[in-house]
Amino acid sequence: MSIHDEYEQLRLAETPVVKHRKQKRKMPNISPIVLAICVAASSLFGFAGGAAANYLQPRAESVIYTAADTDTYDPYHISNLSAVTGATENTVEKTSAAIKQSVVEISTETAVTNPWMRQFVTGGAGSGVIISADGYIITNNHVIDGARSITVIINSKKYPATIVGADPQTDLALLKIDSNNLTPAVLGDSGKLVVGELAIAVGNPLGELGGTVTSGIISALDRVITIDGQDMSLLQTDASINPGNSGGGLFNLNGQLIGIVNAKSSGSNIEGIGFAIPINTAKPVIDNLMQYGYVRGRVDTGLTLVDIQSVQTAMRYRISQFGLYILDSAHPELKNGDRITAVGGKEITDGASFNAAIKAYKVGDKINISVDRYGEPVTVSITLSEQKS
Repeated sequence: MSIHDEYEQLRLAETPVVKHRKQKRKMPNISPIVLAICVAASSLFGFAGGAAANYLQPRAESVIYTAADTDTYDPYHISNLSAVTGATENTVEKTSAAIKQSVVEISTETAVTNPWMRQFVTGGAGSGVIISADGYIITNNHVIDGARSITVIINSKKYPATIVGADPQTDLALLKIDSNNLTPAVLGDSGKLVVGELAIAVGNPLGELGGTVTSGIISALDRVITIDGQDMSLLQTDASINPGNSGGGLFNLNGQLIGIVNAKSSGSNIEGIGFAIPINTAKPVIDNLMQYGYVRGRVDTGLTLVDIQSVQTAMRYRISQFGLYILDSAHPELKNGDRITAVGGKEITDGASFNAAIKAYKVGDKINISVDRYGEPVTVSITLSEQKS
């Protein structure tokens, strides 16, 4: 997984403290009688003013707002801090207690074949978010991709899970377990988020620390990064994200699910950069997966591809040139080992450029794919079908 993103280092400069010397003021002479009258009047009007202020001050509302509450109360667009503190008593502690039951642990087993053709089983771990009381759970596609068995853990109880559907393009997958009376998350509106808003991440970091809560802020909106050849527009947060958090929930202070955690920026000295799929992006995908088992309208090229962009990968496949290669094809005219050079006349150099070119087409369209076949240019016309798995 490669993440191409830039981040800024914040440099904190100390602000010098300037001390101002107080000047002594000469007090005028006031008679004891006048002074007593002033004190009495001040006490009387101060008490009345305090009572009036207490009566007129707005009372705090409920602790957690549901999606329906946002129709009359918009917690996202507040003009000043006093309005926020006067409208809600939500805290990270109270919100965390309300949302933790909606996030689950996920463990997987995957069969892997090593270069010597020996097969062994490896374990994986991630997180998921309950979206219905009867056992539907959303997670990342990369958490369960290729798994031969999936287990969901809720309050130390284990449930075998089945895959309802998956969408590699958005890195989302829908699971189902046999259980009822679960606590589903309340879906929020990521379109109303603002930079600097508090965010709470809940997940299973390191695959061993289920129910871990971390908090931070929304650092950026619509951050475009490339993951496994897919350009994705994601929320950026500085809430602590670690391996195992993938598929977990990112919530606002009102306890509403605003994103599905799916990545952390990795590298030396990189901290405080995590990403989540906006819930507004996830909602239609969830609906399609639940209703059809796949996302309708996704095109299928009928090609299995490998993106070779490193010396190690090139050596593994015994390839002398970087590029996007065909491993398997449903079209007889396109062969295993062909290097894709263009789609519809647009140059292709890697998986990201191929996916970007394919997005311009829809199911049923005919496209020209140009390949390099052992030094010979070949162009083939294929018809795009609908991806149903």
